[in-house]
Amino acid sequence: MTRAFIRSIIMHHFSHRFSVRHWCLLLLLASSWSCNSTFTPKPKGYFEIAFPEKKYQTFEQAGYPYSFELPVYATVIKDSTFFDSTPENPWWINIDFPHFNGRIHISYKDLRQSNFDKLVNDAFNLTYKHTSKATAIDDSVMHTANGVHGVYFKVGGNAATANQFFVTDSTRHFLRGALYFDVTPNEDSLQPVNDFLKQDLLHMIETFRWKNN
Repeated sequence: MTRAFIRSIIMHHFSHRFSVRHWCLLLLLASSWSCNSTFTPKPKGYFEIAFPEKKYQTFEQAGYPYSFELPVYATVIKDSTFFDSTPENPWWINIDFPHFNGRIHISYKDLRQSNFDKLVNDAFNLTYKHTSKATAIDDSVMHTANGVHGVYFKVGGNAATANQFFVTDSTRHFLRGALYFDVTPNEDSLQPVNDFLKQDLLHMIETFRWKNN
């Protein structure tokens, strides 16, 4: 064998040894780093929602026994079917929020043809039907400068509707509303939208007026 050939074998041998030792050292360091570091999972997130500016318009239609202000990003649709049932009078409406895939179902009763105590009990019973999914139900009594009285219900948890209310003058008019979304109820993801639209619901109630035609 020539010296050059022997030298090439030695160099290849040491080069190979250095390469193996080098990779072993890297693996050892990586293993040490992974043992001493803590894995932190990223928190669950949701898409950011762009909320429109708060502006209101008046709903006041001929023949309707009530009027109120609603957001400009909402539309009023006369309710022809209410959960597969036919409304008992022409003053039931839906207030749609297309941007949020939400809807307020509004039902109206003439107290001259209905029992006031029964309607109040029904409103509470309909709200507390959500107890199995709700983590809390808070009800607040309301009185407005326009002579409108009622109760606002805030339902916590994954209930089908987190915001409900009824308003009345206790002698002639009774109206109930409930906000629903066309999605599977999830309190965490719907919370920002529920909070945003709750302001509109309260504004709607504050501006409610009865019309005794």
